[in-house]
Amino acid sequence: MRDISLEHQLEGDALVEAISLLAHTGVEETIFEKMRQTFRYRQELVHNADTATNILKTFPRFLDTKGLVNQDFVLLFDLNTSSKLLERWDGTFKPKIIQEARNLTKTSPVQPLLMSAEKAPENATDSNWDSDLSTLLLLVHLLPPSAGRKIAAKISASDAVEKLVVFHKSCCSIDEHLRKSQSHQPYLLAMGRSRDVIDSYYIALDNKLIPCQMAGSLGALDELFKVHYIFNISYDSALINFYTFLQTTVYNIDVGKTKESPRVKELRAKLLNST
Repeated sequence: MRDISLEHQLEGDALVEAISLLAHTGVEETIFEKMRQTFRYRQELVHNADTATNILKTFPRFLDTKGLVNQDFVLLFDLNTSSKLLERWDGTFKPKIIQEARNLTKTSPVQPLLMSAEKAPENATDSNWDSDLSTLLLLVHLLPPSAGRKIAAKISASDAVEKLVVFHKSCCSIDEHLRKSQSHQPYLLAMGRSRDVIDSYYIALDNKLIPCQMAGSLGALDELFKVHYIFNISYDSALINFYTFLQTTVYNIDVGKTKESPRVKELRAKLLNST
């Protein structure tokens, strides 16, 4: 558990009262204030195996109030760390990922992603994701599951992609999707008429949906990454290389302390040293 030295963190009866108030108030300003004041307690819960799985029951406002994931991540780290993906994406990472992905074998999963990543929004087709998400999925193909891992060894990059984001047609039952979901790891649920017309993104976790604060795919992926930290969730085994790259190379979290595969180190060197 990271050292948390925040002021105005509630304890005892005041903590109990705040949690009770959170369950009933409809005032957004109060929700954010009380969630901030109960942050340290929430971190204690998620780092306790006996209470971690009930975090969304104890703090259900994550399920109906956008922005709480980002607030907790800023409290856990800082605003500068929280902003790194969105600030560095267009200028630093996106064009270099696309450039590197051009060297991938043009398989049937890779080719349409590359086309979508390179396309202007007005030329997008409804058969694939938008440019940002397509580029992120190309990153999964650049950093596929490591062959040395017992579970991930049998999983392809295309399989790993399906563990990161799932498209759900807006006219279909979302409850049925959640009932059928076998995933124990968080993933993005993209809801819309087609892959290129997404109305809203959610983070699916424990058969519940956390609404993403931002409408775009990049902001949604940003929050999906952050959920792992604020809820103390390990990365999906098939996506360890992908998430570790984001962690160390984009967000600069625990650099030098985190085990990285040779592929992650190699890609970071290529992207950060290229002009």
